[in-house]
Amino acid sequence: MAIRTVGVALGMALALVVAIPASLGAQESRAAAVAGAAGQPGVGSAAEFVHAPAPSPATVTSVAADPNDIVQGVCTNCHNSRRFAGNLDLEPFNVDAAAEEAETAEKMIRKLRAGMMPPPGVRRPAEEDLLELVETLEDIVDDAAARNPNPGGRTFQRLNRPEYERAIRDLLGLEVDAGSWLPNDQMSANFDNIADVQALSPTLLDAYLNAAAEISRRAVGDREAPAVNVTYKNSQYVSQHPWDHVEGAPFGTRGGMVVEHTFPADGEYTFSLVFTSGANSRMEDVDISIDGERVALLHYTRRGGGADDRGFTPVETEPVFVRAGQHRVSAAFIRKQEGPYEDLIRPHVWSNAGGGSGGGGITTLPHLQDVIIGGPHNPTGVSESPVRQRIFTCRPTSPDEERPCARGILTDLARSAYRRPLEPSEVDGLMTFYDMGVEQGGFEIGVRMALEAILASPFFVFRLEREPADVASGQAYALEDIDLASRLSFFLWGLPPDEELRAAAVEGRLSDPGGLERQARRMLADPRSEALSSRFVSQWLRLQDLYKVRPDPNFYPNFDENLADAMQRETELFFESLIREDRSVLDFFRADYTFVNERLAHHYGFDGVAGRDFRRVSYPGGERVGILGHGSVLVLTSLANRTSPVLRGKWVMEVLLGTPPPPPPPGVPDLDETEESLDGRLLTTRERMEMHRASPACRSCHRFMDPIGLALDNFDVTGKWRLRENGLPLDTRGDFYDGTQVQTPPELVEALLRRPEPLLRNFTENLAAYALGRRVEYYDQPWIRSVVRDAEADDYRLSSLIVGVVKGDAFRMKRAMPATVVEEEVSEEVSEDRR
Repeated sequence: MAIRTVGVALGMALALVVAIPASLGAQESRAAAVAGAAGQPGVGSAAEFVHAPAPSPATVTSVAADPNDIVQGVCTNCHNSRRFAGNLDLEPFNVDAAAEEAETAEKMIRKLRAGMMPPPGVRRPAEEDLLELVETLEDIVDDAAARNPNPGGRTFQRLNRPEYERAIRDLLGLEVDAGSWLPNDQMSANFDNIADVQALSPTLLDAYLNAAAEISRRAVGDREAPAVNVTYKNSQYVSQHPWDHVEGAPFGTRGGMVVEHTFPADGEYTFSLVFTSGANSRMEDVDISIDGERVALLHYTRRGGGADDRGFTPVETEPVFVRAGQHRVSAAFIRKQEGPYEDLIRPHVWSNAGGGSGGGGITTLPHLQDVIIGGPHNPTGVSESPVRQRIFTCRPTSPDEERPCARGILTDLARSAYRRPLEPSEVDGLMTFYDMGVEQGGFEIGVRMALEAILASPFFVFRLEREPADVASGQAYALEDIDLASRLSFFLWGLPPDEELRAAAVEGRLSDPGGLERQARRMLADPRSEALSSRFVSQWLRLQDLYKVRPDPNFYPNFDENLADAMQRETELFFESLIREDRSVLDFFRADYTFVNERLAHHYGFDGVAGRDFRRVSYPGGERVGILGHGSVLVLTSLANRTSPVLRGKWVMEVLLGTPPPPPPPGVPDLDETEESLDGRLLTTRERMEMHRASPACRSCHRFMDPIGLALDNFDVTGKWRLRENGLPLDTRGDFYDGTQVQTPPELVEALLRRPEPLLRNFTENLAAYALGRRVEYYDQPWIRSVVRDAEADDYRLSSLIVGVVKGDAFRMKRAMPATVVEEEVSEEVSEDRR
């Protein structure tokens, strides 16, 4: 109870820490406009922007080249006080004073650079006049930003679930599931690390305290741990065929599950298994292994279970002695046969596609649904483990040695956990918790209680960046090197800084842009930079939505979670290859290769790939190209029973181009409400879309989205290539919003790459948001443009864009913010706690 009270007070009080001086220089003036990606096939340049295909010669009108004439003579036809299209009134807008209305100017720049304004069907000025308008706006806004740079600001961040798990693994070598204690992370601007939505509440603080208490017990061990049951569940969408081997399970097994379980003490544990499906199945054995060594062999028996395939009675092992520590536990069926097998019905690739129901003469495979680990029973002590060895770096041999040893242990742990050097007084505070623990149970309990205090500390939970004591609200200041090290490390690795980065920070080498760049490039070359794939790209592309689409097994019985996992891994490996090879970010869209294993290659129709390991392969044929050929993207932009060109077009506009369409007007019926058939014939998705967008209220947005999505409609719900829908040939022809005819994915990519600026700037904007932990605002756009412009000379290589973000003022500096409501609430609670 004492540690909880002190921990809450400490957490709330230190969340208010601020400090640091020094202001860095202003941003450099805007350089020359982007000249284009010369020599890159399919990529447009600023010069080629002039010659981009127009809707038709009849729709081009000659307008005076004066930018204000274009705005007042063309744009205000829709963007006026009466029609207020796009919630924008441009009647009072003056191009020469664009810097005074920078937010409005940035909206115009975004649409003009994408070629979306004026919209299709509207008489438009010559392309060279539109180019002059957008370049004039950029010049004026960028020059003003260079004279008065604004690095932006944000409140402190806290470790979200993935960051918390990674930080614990980095500190203790312990795998934990932060979801056991912490609530779901709120997403903003595509990411889960945006500070202004990371709400701080007493409930959340209590969750961090509970996590600290439990993790410290798992790490050190608890010889007095009570016997409890821990249940691990398997997804019903995971296949468990004879050829479905779970990574980490012994060879020669099928299905089942593998978990990392922490045994708190040496003692006896039981393993209970719950099955589903398995009608008429016989002679199935289940192997229970710990760290690859078999500890039990259970015979499958189908006991209990109702018509809904639930309510099975668990099958339990005899007590098994297990030593304390974290161990890999696997429970998997012994594989009895190789390759495909036949029954009265041919098995689908998803082994549970039929819901596991069997009938007369039909055999269904038993599936492992739950693993329940119970214990410890009859605990005998706590054995050494890798985690304990990492914590207890010394062992006292006499009472006099205990405190010096404990002080050294806690100093090392806290320095790594707090991501900075320690003051002696901070170690003294931790030793207070150590003394409390010693009174309760001796040396190890003392260390455990101090470790709990470290994990409950705001210096671990929060990513605090101290402000100078005398900084005024709104004033820009340079981040301390030690805070810059944390920003850089969590950006590139999703981890706290390593020893080399902390040493560079302590020596002041990160204040120099050259020293910062050297560390950034070192970290990019490190395998830990895979976090940019598993964290940044996964969230930017919204790959988490892949698991929200469960294709209807009546139509797609061969899609399961195993395949979804392979699709996500394909996209992560693809982006990793761009980083490792330091390729142009434009290859993200135009690459002619991908990464597949046998299962995914078979699904795509690729030949010559065998085995579970992923390998790089060239796209056969001309159907797939870049990220738009990935099953992950194609599935998450589909519905369960049909494709959705609208969702796919919206995803491209919103995620890749950064120009989301407006929400549909109220009262407009959904596409699913249109007729599915006509004169006894099932309609294709295209035919239903044409009926839907017959309304003028729908047409204005659908003429942007639909041609994009239709160009991808040869891919079905599961990302397989198809030529027919409902027995009819697919018609994927459409006119891109700039008038270009597109029918296939390569043609769509070619149309997108004619104007590379929106793709490049949107990628950089998302990269910056993830790096800064805040939304990118309109005043950041001049910086985004400068990063892209500087990277042009290096063919927009990923390293150039990443280093450009890292060296920017917005990354290295911060604007002091006034006290937030959160801080005021915390301050009140601290005062109440002190009373």
